[in-house]
Amino acid sequence: MRLLHLLFLLMLSNLTLANDNIVNVYAWTGEIPESVVRQFEQETGIKVNFSTFENNEVMYAKVRTVKKSGFDVIMPSSYFVDRMQRQGLLLTLDHQLLPNWQHIAHHFRHPLYDPDEKYSVPLIWGLAGTFYNDRFYTEQDANSWKKLWNKKFYNQLLLLDDSREVFSMALIAEGFPANDKNLAHIKKAYEQLLALLPNVKVFSTETVVSLMIDEDARIGMSWNGSAYKAAAENPHVKFVFPKEGFVVWVDNFAIPKNAPHVKAAYAFINFMLRPDVAKAIVLQTGFPITNETAKALLPPDVRNNKVIFPEEAILKKGQFQLDLGEAVLSHYDQYWTNLKMQ
Repeated sequence: MRLLHLLFLLMLSNLTLANDNIVNVYAWTGEIPESVVRQFEQETGIKVNFSTFENNEVMYAKVRTVKKSGFDVIMPSSYFVDRMQRQGLLLTLDHQLLPNWQHIAHHFRHPLYDPDEKYSVPLIWGLAGTFYNDRFYTEQDANSWKKLWNKKFYNQLLLLDDSREVFSMALIAEGFPANDKNLAHIKKAYEQLLALLPNVKVFSTETVVSLMIDEDARIGMSWNGSAYKAAAENPHVKFVFPKEGFVVWVDNFAIPKNAPHVKAAYAFINFMLRPDVAKAIVLQTGFPITNETAKALLPPDVRNNKVIFPEEAILKKGQFQLDLGEAVLSHYDQYWTNLKMQ
């Protein structure tokens, strides 16, 4: 009997070890390079089951509706960290298991959406502004959100396929806060977006870079990292910080409360915070990272590029996205659905 008991404990130990060799990651499309994931597997022996999503709403729905989703690491944006922690969906982090946390720049410490840094690890950030192709347009055509309503841009605009980004653009253009909860202001933004529709050629997030490179889109809305990546292939692509201001987003790692492989989740997150790995993420995606040590390792032409890493004076015009609450968001969602149906 004692021998059987020992054999059972040994089997249980082996099962636990096997489970520690797997991590299920659910990340934004295009933000974690495949080569980096493979490097993690080779160095740690942990197999990564990697899947991606196109927007926060899809990720949130899967984590919330499936009690045992199986995800160990997810990547909610700032305002979804706020929402998900209030709903008890996220594990409280043990920073002692994340020694590479020390490399995160002070700008991203104690954010409004997670002031005690209990639930999220900021990794990639960026902002939404305007882009233009200088073979067809000038900076003066794109230096303000309001100018996108000009009739000369009929059927020309690329807009991000992201409701919060697009509504924030319209709200800021009208002089309202990006995180506005005033229903009258939200309705006004919707009406302005309806008026903008004749100028819109396409809504996209997944194909933004290729649309700019191929000049299928010559002006419109883009994330700074996407514009930087496109400009590397097509130097006629230029990026502008709209003078009215813009939204700053941060995509974070978090561990769902029901994660089956917590130890492996910490290992994965800590690996991504390693300076040499964070450097590789920037060079392959074009998106800026929160890792201050990694930034110093970048080539000068990347580190000093003002599109990827804007100056402080520019960043002061930015507004972090915050959770608006489900009651307010239901209005945004309904207006967004109506807009896309037009």
